[in-house]
Amino acid sequence: MDRLFSQFQPEHYDIQWDLRQAKSNRLIRGTATIRGQHLAAEPIRLHAKDLQIEEATVNGQAVKTSTDNDILTLDNTDDSPVQITIKFSLALTDAMHGIYPCYYEHQGQKRELYATQFESHHAREAFPCVDEPEAKATFAISILSNEPVVLSNMPVISQRESSEGTLTTFEQTPRMSTYLAAFVAGDLQRATTAAKSGVEVNVYATPAQSAGSLNWALQHAAQTIDFFDEYFGVPYPLPKSDHVALPDFSSGAMENWGLVTYRETALLADPATASVSTRQYIATVIAHELSHQWFGNLVTMKWWNNLWLNESFATLMEYLATDALHPDWRQWDEFANNEGVAALRRDSIDGVQPVQTDVSSPAEISALFDGAIVYAKGGRLLRMMQLWIGDEAFRAGLKQYFTRFKYSNTTGDDLWECLSQASGKDVGALMNTWISQPGYPVVYASLDNSELTLRQEQFFTGPHQPSDRLWPIPLDANDQRLPEILKEREQHLSPAPDGLLLLNHQNASHFITCYDDALQARILQAITDGILTPAQRAQYLNEQILLARGGLIASCTLVEALAAFQNESDQTVWEIISLAISDLKKFVDQDEAAEKLLRRLSGKLARPQFKRLGWSKHPGEPESDSKLRAAIIDCMLYSEDTAAISTARQLYQDTPLAELSADLRPSIIGAAVRYSDQPADIVSQLLEAYQATQSADLRSDIAAGVTTTRDAEQLARLIGLLTNTDIIRSQDTVHWFVDLLRNRYGREAAWRWMRSQWSWIEQTFASDKSHDYFPRYTAMLLMTRQQLAEYREFFTPLRRDQSLVRAIDMGILDLEGKLDLIDRDKAAVIAALAK
Repeated sequence: MDRLFSQFQPEHYDIQWDLRQAKSNRLIRGTATIRGQHLAAEPIRLHAKDLQIEEATVNGQAVKTSTDNDILTLDNTDDSPVQITIKFSLALTDAMHGIYPCYYEHQGQKRELYATQFESHHAREAFPCVDEPEAKATFAISILSNEPVVLSNMPVISQRESSEGTLTTFEQTPRMSTYLAAFVAGDLQRATTAAKSGVEVNVYATPAQSAGSLNWALQHAAQTIDFFDEYFGVPYPLPKSDHVALPDFSSGAMENWGLVTYRETALLADPATASVSTRQYIATVIAHELSHQWFGNLVTMKWWNNLWLNESFATLMEYLATDALHPDWRQWDEFANNEGVAALRRDSIDGVQPVQTDVSSPAEISALFDGAIVYAKGGRLLRMMQLWIGDEAFRAGLKQYFTRFKYSNTTGDDLWECLSQASGKDVGALMNTWISQPGYPVVYASLDNSELTLRQEQFFTGPHQPSDRLWPIPLDANDQRLPEILKEREQHLSPAPDGLLLLNHQNASHFITCYDDALQARILQAITDGILTPAQRAQYLNEQILLARGGLIASCTLVEALAAFQNESDQTVWEIISLAISDLKKFVDQDEAAEKLLRRLSGKLARPQFKRLGWSKHPGEPESDSKLRAAIIDCMLYSEDTAAISTARQLYQDTPLAELSADLRPSIIGAAVRYSDQPADIVSQLLEAYQATQSADLRSDIAAGVTTTRDAEQLARLIGLLTNTDIIRSQDTVHWFVDLLRNRYGREAAWRWMRSQWSWIEQTFASDKSHDYFPRYTAMLLMTRQQLAEYREFFTPLRRDQSLVRAIDMGILDLEGKLDLIDRDKAAVIAALAK
């Protein structure tokens, strides 16, 4: 990628966008005045993509312009300082980046509003600029429009109305990167409050949403700002914090400084009716985005290879803040189950990217945003480091980092230096290996008489090249006689611990352990005796799943391990039990007799808790039981328990969709769809409700349920809707597709659809971060050798697209490894299920 900052360094942008023709002509006009330092004896170059340049001047003199490969060249070689003024226009499209429209319906009328999405490299689609993180400048933004509400990063300083429209002018921003500039314009309702510091906090949504759905987010946003102000010791740096729910939004949320934008499902919830999972999700997303106001916005990475400085930290901080605000939610257990599970699975495939990855092209930048690596693994590594140096040193180092580098750019070494000074430990020596190397180790722990041997090697699932990588591993053992860090390939300790041995006993270090039979027997006895904490029980079971996936233990032992969890009552452990059952499904796919055996196991494990919990919330029950009930009922329905199916169908028949328990609604809808004797009618009812409701949560639940149908005609009908954006918004297409692919009755048809509609997929998602989801999730869900051959044949030519290369290569290895495992272990797994 051509880096422009070394040649021209902007200091200030004055930008005016004219939205008055956005709806009528799908046209936006703009004027950008840029002051900066021109450092090269050659023409000035800026980023500009799909902009029509109408006029340009440098220091008041008209100049010729040319555009090639997203670079706008101004035929001027004046030395710095220079002032550039450019008039331009752009066509409004439905691609959810740059400036784009969002659609919704209110009181029977179709409406639209206008929003921006500039990360990672889409600011150039909205105005000429140096679209690189290091090119920080101040921004003075104004919007000419006829929209009733206009928002940007900073508060409004004036609104001047005329017959031509309203010119809204905003205060100047602090120095920031182009990808953080933003605006939203349209008809919006607002809920408002203030943080303890006096920072104004606002939540906005379209008038189609209920006013009550804004309040949970409002309360949580203010509390989260209060928490970060105190935790970081550096105050929130802007006078306001706006949070806007957009009807159309590709990602979950975006941390634009002072104007955070969200999917409606990530911000809006009525606390009286929303599920526990929904409220927890919204709380963590808000905390993630608000942590970015410091990590990423106040202090920003110099280049995208250090994206983890933004996203890994935001992932860690979302759990840290939410745990402080809601200690009863046990967020660190959720961190292990969500981020830990995702990171350990993805990071075990050969060819995975390291957390810190060099990039040179826009397509490679888009592919950087791997949620399992840059977010989940990176967050897990930072948690490992936080526990290693202690929270007090961690906070002191962060305060030094923010104070020293505010309004500027950094690399990882700058952060390590601050944390090392605060802790007295060489943080870089530990962390650089973990950040720069792909993958993670498995530690083999074995007893030989009185000696304990620990040996590390890289852990893989699927085909892989030989690896001699080593890691400095914080062992975090429950026995203090073990070394703090395992640096060597192998280490011997004598005398060996004679009791229970647990490595990584807080599940914060990024490795797994393969215990020998003697050590494993002690762990299983500790589970039976109730000695292990819920988090440790969940960790043990998840590591058994991974070891089976990697071929280090037989998959049938997973069936045997589940027997120890028959009386399990903890919700976080049940998340992993459900994961284990799901992981075993690949061995019984397309084998009805074998699947009946797995269904039987599912019911056997779930039945004790089903009897305790039932279908209805009990007075005073903990929220964890509400979440557990949903998991238990899913297992009972999978077991095809006739009473559970009958109750679910009756609830669907007797209760309006909006009044069903939000925790159970997807399961109830799914059961009603799968077991209906009139599938066409029920699918029609649900699609009608899907289109009629403005509740994003209800739409999501309907989609999750209706896509489980087993009826071939209805599956074909649903697959045919995937390209119909009047019914399924393009932001939701991937979710529908993955749900249909997960349904073994619809998998083959969904796979055919993806190949036949690839041109439409490329047209719709080619510049989107979700583009590589198609090869990634397809590989995860295909199940046959024939499908592997088709996958390789179809995707190999598409490796020409840099945004897809890694997903395709890893997809082939992931699918090969899964099929090899099925061939090796299927018979033994079925035999174990039959016992």
